[in-house]
Amino acid sequence: MIEMPNGIAPDQCLIGGQWRPPAGGEYLDLLNPSDGSTLCAIARGTSADVDAAVDSAKAALNGDWGAATAVERGRILTKISQHVLKHVDLLATLEAQDVGKPLTQARNDAIALARYLEFYGGAADKVHGQTIPYMEGYTVYTLREPHGVTGHIVPWNYPMQIIGRSVGAALAMGNACVLKPAEEACLTALAFAEIARDAGLPDGALNVVSGLGAEAGAALSTHKDVHHISFTGSVGVGKLIQKAAAENIVPVTLELGGKSPQVVFADADLDAALPFLVNAGIQNAGQTCSASSRILVQDSLLDEVTTRMIEAYGALIAAPALEDKHVGPLVSHRQKAIVNSFLEQGADLTIAAQGVISDSAPDTGAYVAPTLFADVAPDHSLAQDEIFGPVGCIIGFDTDEEAVQIANDSRYGLAGCIETADAATGYAMALNI
Repeated sequence: MIEMPNGIAPDQCLIGGQWRPPAGGEYLDLLNPSDGSTLCAIARGTSADVDAAVDSAKAALNGDWGAATAVERGRILTKISQHVLKHVDLLATLEAQDVGKPLTQARNDAIALARYLEFYGGAADKVHGQTIPYMEGYTVYTLREPHGVTGHIVPWNYPMQIIGRSVGAALAMGNACVLKPAEEACLTALAFAEIARDAGLPDGALNVVSGLGAEAGAALSTHKDVHHISFTGSVGVGKLIQKAAAENIVPVTLELGGKSPQVVFADADLDAALPFLVNAGIQNAGQTCSASSRILVQDSLLDEVTTRMIEAYGALIAAPALEDKHVGPLVSHRQKAIVNSFLEQGADLTIAAQGVISDSAPDTGAYVAPTLFADVAPDHSLAQDEIFGPVGCIIGFDTDEEAVQIANDSRYGLAGCIETADAATGYAMALNI
């Protein structure tokens, strides 16, 4: 039995401050990636539910939420943040069961959600317009106004964090939101919506419609009354959403993946760097857009880093999420198959080290052992493509210029990390990668 805030049922949509069944009367099974069992049913929302959610958001903008001052919005967000902190353990358990991430990582995400809301609550009344010098006798100024109804399509890997930084920001600026969580993992999105409602967020300011991306997600991204769209996910879906937004001439914010490098120079403090070299690649089983799975190491330090990384990877344990080991399962068997296909592409390489899958991990779970490849060519598919699994690649380099070239040899651009004791080197690299 899934425990939700205030005992709400996870198989409903929140529309206009009321939990209600999907208009089409259809549901989806939500699976536990740790053992393959069914956690619960969720609503299979359709365009009818999205229409109702958008109408409810519009009504909120014409009602109490639209009339709220920036100070009042900030206070509401701060109160929601405090309520999230009261529910950290519940949210962490839901995220661990739903996504498969270890309990400690899920707890950190819940705390991060509260921190985002606290930040945006404080920022709500600090976004100002400008006065502009013009001709004598004229006063010209800019006034910052909300977009209106904003659509938020969040992924399954970090639901809480991405809700915090997208929905939190939108609410702070006075928008009314329609949230479509990923069908693979949406429990914390639903739980957060109830927490926000309970904390006093006016009806309709936040609406949640669960369901399939091709149905509820498509309906939201193409809706003529949605005035801004935020999406985090795959490049392919991002292109579709960008095209849909262009049809309605509305802005869109996209985060579509990465192949982030960690660049380790010969003077790096390995004792300090090693935890980052490992954790940045295997956190959330590597299912992180900013995962630093390319580990670029200067040749003079390559052997030592490889030896220590082999030892570290060999000690990693993949286990059910609630056991709170280093790595949990992948979110689904579909994602496991994708990661295994990448491992097959590495058949021409030597696996330097592998962690273990715990004996307590059922065969029905979506587990992949953390895997480290050494001596990977920069143009190899493992070094070029986003794997979204617990797979690390060590790549050697000689000069600073070569490090820059390898780091930038990617169609992705999201994040990077530089390990060096020389601030000048670090700054120069940061400007160039």
